[in-house]
Amino acid sequence: MLDLAGDLHRWMEQGRAFAVATVVAVGGSAPRGPGAALAVDSEGTVIGSVSGGCVEGAVYDLCVQALQHGETVVERFGYSDEDAFAVGLTCGGIIDVMVTPVGPDAPGRAVLRSALSAAVRDEPAALARVVRGPADLLGTALLVRPGEAVGEPSRPSRARSYEGGLGGHPELDRTVAGEARAMLDAGRTGTIELSADGSRCPGGLTLLVESSVPPPRLIVFGAMDFAAALVRVGKLLGYHVTVCDARPVFATTSRFPEADDVVVDWPHRYLRRTATDARTVLCVLTHDAKFDVPLLEAALRMPAAFVGALGSRRTHADRERRLREAGLSDEELARLRSPIGLDLGARTPEETALSIAAEIIAVQRGGTGAPLTGSGRPIHHEEEVRDAATGSGPPDTEHRTDANVPAELALVAGHAPRRPCGP
Repeated sequence: MLDLAGDLHRWMEQGRAFAVATVVAVGGSAPRGPGAALAVDSEGTVIGSVSGGCVEGAVYDLCVQALQHGETVVERFGYSDEDAFAVGLTCGGIIDVMVTPVGPDAPGRAVLRSALSAAVRDEPAALARVVRGPADLLGTALLVRPGEAVGEPSRPSRARSYEGGLGGHPELDRTVAGEARAMLDAGRTGTIELSADGSRCPGGLTLLVESSVPPPRLIVFGAMDFAAALVRVGKLLGYHVTVCDARPVFATTSRFPEADDVVVDWPHRYLRRTATDARTVLCVLTHDAKFDVPLLEAALRMPAAFVGALGSRRTHADRERRLREAGLSDEELARLRSPIGLDLGARTPEETALSIAAEIIAVQRGGTGAPLTGSGRPIHHEEEVRDAATGSGPPDTEHRTDANVPAELALVAGHAPRRPCGP
């Protein structure tokens, strides 16, 4: 539901009653993953989506019913062999959707308000909600922020590290807070399973943890027309976009009004002093060795998600030679995506920007960049996503069947790594 934070926070501030439907489990070729949401207010206004259109009408009706009856429910939607035109995901997938009413006086409204406020302000936070378990716990919520130690019974003087709670079970609250914080640190949204007593042995409770983290950064080096188009595409994809160029006559906010930041500095100097992380995308469009080489020398030694550079194959060969002379290894050079972009036959700045964005998505999501027509591959990938920085993929982020996952929540995307049983 945090993907609807802007609208839901406004509804909260206006005192509106609403019901929010959240995808809590997926299987097969489901179009949306856990955390995707649709909400309906008391006037019938609808926002969001849980399936890309397949079951939106039925979910809308569930939200209206939840507003009328005030009860949280979990409903399964899937393809029906007997009736392909019945309500369901005709693409063959399965989704479980939890519908929660949020009235003006709802017990969990304050926790949801805090979670939405954090998301709107781009502050990291994780919202954990019970999606399977006793009826009195279904939909209860707990909010965790980073950098907070989780309290222990043996150290009662420590401040409580979370907001909200799961039905008055302190040990369960502490365990969930610890698990949710670990998922927040990894930037993951997914499920965790616990016993009702708070132990980490599966049996009784499944919780959806939604991590809200600041948007990833896209840093575009080179203030030219291709950069302006890439800024627009980057914003559409949800990036915090920065344009950097050493030439003040070109690096101006009037030329890049959609950019979050426009910086006048030598690219390699700016990269070394600015904040980056493993989600950062670096696009080098300067097309000039005096800028490119020192910049890429620094970029390829950082844990960025994607490092790409514009230029012809001849330019790339010369650039690679200079980088080798600067001491970069074969492994470091292998991370460079150059010439940047997928082969779309692009000609205009806008087409080139789309080509670059397509490669960024393919690298991060494990796509091939090939047409889906006639490929025979699943449209929604079920395999492990590769990490652009290391070439490896984090465990447990794919859609898969796990023998330890209850049948009704099998094939959950982002299922949290399992820890040994115990408190």
